[in-house]
Amino acid sequence: MPPAWTRRFRPGTGATGREKLRQREFAVDDAEVKPYFPLDAMVRAAFDCAQRLFGLRFTPREDLVLYHPDARAYEVHDAAGRAVGLFIQDNFARTSKRSGAWMSALAVQGRNGGEVLPVILNTNNFAQATPSLLGFDDVRTLFHEFGHGLHGLLSNVTYTQLAGTSVLRDFVELPSQLFEHWMSEPEVLRQHARHVETGEPIPGALVDRLRAAERFGEAYETVRYCGSAIVDMAVHRHPDPASVTDWSAFEEQVLEQRGLPHATGINHRLTHFQHLFSSSGYAAGYYVYLWAEVLDADAWNAFQEAGSPFDAAVAERLKRCIYSVGNSVEPGQAFRNFRGRDPVIEPLLRQKGLL
Repeated sequence: MPPAWTRRFRPGTGATGREKLRQREFAVDDAEVKPYFPLDAMVRAAFDCAQRLFGLRFTPREDLVLYHPDARAYEVHDAAGRAVGLFIQDNFARTSKRSGAWMSALAVQGRNGGEVLPVILNTNNFAQATPSLLGFDDVRTLFHEFGHGLHGLLSNVTYTQLAGTSVLRDFVELPSQLFEHWMSEPEVLRQHARHVETGEPIPGALVDRLRAAERFGEAYETVRYCGSAIVDMAVHRHPDPASVTDWSAFEEQVLEQRGLPHATGINHRLTHFQHLFSSSGYAAGYYVYLWAEVLDADAWNAFQEAGSPFDAAVAERLKRCIYSVGNSVEPGQAFRNFRGRDPVIEPLLRQKGLL
């Protein structure tokens, strides 16, 4: 018989019920949302935000022959017209392509032995159609990966091994998660989120429902995430893991000691939590995604304090202190250089509706 904790908390129990409640409370329907988010318009929105924040201009290079007809190349220049690098975007799913979304650096920025400009690839797996319409989560994914792309494009270091996204895992998620905020900014939506047939901007009431739906169940999900992170750390801190004969019982003991509420459960059970053991890069590292949220919420709060999501002084500081330094500056110091202090948790709690 499984331990009591396992019997009480079966992962996934109630998920369908929660989704039904979310739909009923907020009336979020992809059929209503997607016509306002055609892929081409959302790509232009991401490029527009990069220009307004960092002065970057993306010029199509249709003359370049790429590895697949779906891929699109853009030459990137800064506000002074200097070449920054090459950006490639490959947005559609196909049978020869693995699932998910990611950023790759085909050439890494550096100046040791000669100037090397970055060649950055963003890969997504959106459904190909005419027109291709995105859900709200798809738009978030597009902006997230573009944030990683900007981290590679804006790199300004001497050594390639310290360039761009070659940073600690929590810090690599800061530029990407932070860039997600611009996709739902009212002035960005008014300009770019327009109905594919009528050209009308997305209604404010629909945006309000989408934002409310995103906050639905945040306390529950945060507790589940923290439970998984706590178990992860307990496993990797165990002085003699070979002595553990029942990892399910170990999991139960850790969560009982920490007082996990009996109605939640955790996101991942140890016996199938492959992320923790797939590579040393993830070992004892599940918590970093939540810590990255602390960093990105606090960084976004700098723009809120300035009174504009495109405040020029904050954007310049963000570029200089975060996006361009790679691993040439210790991450904690890089954040202090940007914010003038260590990160605080309150912006994230407010963002999640928990404060």
